[in-house]
Amino acid sequence: MSRSNEPEPFPGDVPARARWTLAALLLAAFGGLLTLRVHRWGGLDQTALFYVGLPAVLALIVVFTVRARSVTGIAMAVTTVGLALAAALLGEGTVCLVIAAPLLYGIAGLVAWTAKAFGAGGRGGRHALLGVPVLFALALEGVAGTTLLPRADQGEGSVLIDAEPEQVAEALAAPPEYAAPDALFLRAVPFPHPVRATGEGLETGDVRTVDFTPRRVLQIGSEPTPRDLELEVVESWTDGDGGRVVFDVVRDTTFANWMDMRRAQAVWSREGDRTRLTWTIDYERTYEPSWYFGPVQSYTTDLAADYLATTFRDTVTGDGA
Repeated sequence: MSRSNEPEPFPGDVPARARWTLAALLLAAFGGLLTLRVHRWGGLDQTALFYVGLPAVLALIVVFTVRARSVTGIAMAVTTVGLALAAALLGEGTVCLVIAAPLLYGIAGLVAWTAKAFGAGGRGGRHALLGVPVLFALALEGVAGTTLLPRADQGEGSVLIDAEPEQVAEALAAPPEYAAPDALFLRAVPFPHPVRATGEGLETGDVRTVDFTPRRVLQIGSEPTPRDLELEVVESWTDGDGGRVVFDVVRDTTFANWMDMRRAQAVWSREGDRTRLTWTIDYERTYEPSWYFGPVQSYTTDLAADYLATTFRDTVTGDGA
């Protein structure tokens, strides 16, 4: 039987010395993650240096310490262990870790493959080497405030409601009943969900406070921590055919770890014998790399705005929770 047809080794086939080396390096990585968690170091856990650099380093560790044919597979396994270690330390950052998992595995696999191709030599190795400066540049995004895409963005959701504009205005002026989101993505990822709201009115200066599911962290003896979002009406006008109300975010203990929430706007207008309600959420992205987290956060905020629009539609039509 030729060598090319031999089965690839399982992790147990890795030499004992290599396994001890990997264990020591993973322990060192855990110590580094713990230090990062305690000191924050300028928010490096929100930069591409963490989400691109960490899996790249883990993959390189595998390539240069493990003598096995399936270095890419072992790199995936080591990355999984690294994710488990990071999840226990990042607290609410675990949400972004879950979202970033495809990126982390992709970088680890790409780096392992590139290093293996370079080690094999030939034209493929030379071509693989061209990706090194690109990966290095991408890993530095977010350090010292650098970014490739604009941080300011917004999400938008719109629905048509079988009601008059006055009825929509009445619903917007009162606290809604929140139901579980329909979007699979919002239900699958452990995002905080709104549970109740207090405050009413659409006049300038009116305040809303929205309570969300409590914060839970992986720490012995820890208690759930309440979190909420406080908004104040800063602009408002209404008439018989529609209206517009703008809320500024004055306090945020819910989303501050993932994005900088700025304001929310509701616009409604008559459209035939129905009323169109559109919610817009303005925010600034705080995570890098922008080419990955930018589209993900934009998509998520679109879903959140659509959830708001649907919630008030159901309040008007009586289909709410």
